[in-house]
Amino acid sequence: MPTPGLESGLEEFLLKIVPGLAEQWQGSPPEEIAQIEELAGRPLPPCYRWFLSRMGRNMGPLAYQRMDFSAQRVLTSYADGLIEPDSQFLFIGHDPDKYMPLHFFFDLDLPVRGDARVTRRPAEGFERYDQFETFREQLAYGALLSFRIGLMKQRCTALFRSNEPEVLSYLTPVMDGLGFARPVLTGRYCELYLGQDAAMVCDVVPRDEPLVVMGFTLGGSDSGALRRILGTITTETPLTLRRMEWDPPLP
Repeated sequence: MPTPGLESGLEEFLLKIVPGLAEQWQGSPPEEIAQIEELAGRPLPPCYRWFLSRMGRNMGPLAYQRMDFSAQRVLTSYADGLIEPDSQFLFIGHDPDKYMPLHFFFDLDLPVRGDARVTRRPAEGFERYDQFETFREQLAYGALLSFRIGLMKQRCTALFRSNEPEVLSYLTPVMDGLGFARPVLTGRYCELYLGQDAAMVCDVVPRDEPLVVMGFTLGGSDSGALRRILGTITTETPLTLRRMEWDPPLP
């Protein structure tokens, strides 16, 4: 059974940080959702059903610049023969690239937390490139990165590395102690931290292996504030930093 309350928590988070979302998003009618469920051949993940009911026709400010996650695009792609029905993979997002399109799919055989693994692959379905453990994480990660971290005066991107797994088991207690909230339930491959004057997203490609490396982007008011956060992390944990990049570049 899906964990109750996850979609309401995601909705509250998105409405909080994405300006104008409530006025611009538009959901799909029940008949479109039912058609997609029929193509899936099994019940839709609750998070995806929620997404379609809120943003199946218009994602508002959350819309991707090139990718199309609309219910109509899903139905048209199946009807036109671009995508063949598959009991494991459900097409959810169209990539318009002319030369090597990598569309978005659910792997319905990997359900978790009322959701499912998000992967990208060609329409023919050979190689796959896993993106997020859940669609919920994809939406929340993108929203926090675009509408909070991306608007902050100073950002840094790097890798956390540890000799022992798992990265988040070391990182999260420190971030909790610094007063950061974790606004959306995530798993071992992704985490979001939201503070008063700073925010961080962390992620790694979902793989069944020990997690000793994880990328992150941290945003805040200035480099001094970010250095203090990172200094606390590296002092209180065995995590080290690799490939640090600052945006804008530091003098």
